[in-house]
Amino acid sequence: QVQLVESGGGLVQPGGSLRLSCAASTSINSFNHMGWYRQAPGKERELAALITGSGTIQLADSVKGRFTMSRDSAKNTVLLQMNSLKPEDTAVYYCNALYVSRWGREYNYWGQGTQVTVSS
Repeated sequence: QVQLVESGGGLVQPGGSLRLSCAASTSINSFNHMGWYRQAPGKERELAALITGSGTIQLADSVKGRFTMSRDSAKNTVLLQMNSLKPEDTAVYYCNALYVSRWGREYNYWGQGTQVTVSS
């Protein structure tokens, strides 16, 4: 069973920065892609950033220019660097990994989530 463990959340003032980390229990190179989703109170979970197996990074419009995503295959870790944080970035951030088998079956794995609160 694949496990994803997030860390790095916390309370930060507007304009501040945080870096989230997601450590996988298996090689991240085995996944088709990995992403960071977030869910604010009363809202649906949304994609914030995604990195494909080939290394292409996709960012939600709301975080472009402020967030970056990277991976360290040697440590089986993906990172989300969040700069210029805004109160509307407040949410629980979840790490996700997608594996698609050779038969086309999809396996979605989720971390437990880490709280990010942006407030003065």
